[in-house]
Amino acid sequence: MVRKEVSPFEFFEETDSLMRSGGLLLVSSGKDGKPNAMTIGWGLVGTMWRLPVFCVAVRLSRYTHKLIDETGRFTVCLPSKNMDEVLDVCGTKSGRDMDKLKELGLTAKKGKVVDVPYIEECPIHYECEVIYKTVLEPGQLKKAVEGDVYPTGNYHTMYYGHIKGVYAEEGAHGNLL
Repeated sequence: MVRKEVSPFEFFEETDSLMRSGGLLLVSSGKDGKPNAMTIGWGLVGTMWRLPVFCVAVRLSRYTHKLIDETGRFTVCLPSKNMDEVLDVCGTKSGRDMDKLKELGLTAKKGKVVDVPYIEECPIHYECEVIYKTVLEPGQLKKAVEGDVYPTGNYHTMYYGHIKGVYAEEGAHGNLL
């Protein structure tokens, strides 16, 4: 299906709702170009430095962390209906151990403006280039939050991705998970 470019904020409500209810798919690829997808439930879409930005949180231990550090780019894909299994596998299995896209029968398509693919089966995707990152460190968060979210010390890097483009299939509003 043909995708058209839309405003970076056209699907803000759907993006926020999916993050809170089931997750989104963060796609990255390293120097070797092999794509990997990870389910994310934390992130922010907004304006920073006068630019549209998608901020994603990736734990230091994740394979995705290595891939984003290698290329400085990622895509975020909004899942379509009936992608619960995809979100489950991408949220529980590591790309170090399996080719998730191949195993799940997903199609990686070349990004339109960034050199990272998106998942064709997802009706909407954001293409982002990292413009800033910061690693959360012990003692930076309120103690109650830190103790709840980081009991083992596996912190996140916050990647601020300049949204270079958002692309949606016709009728995408009604085809989301």
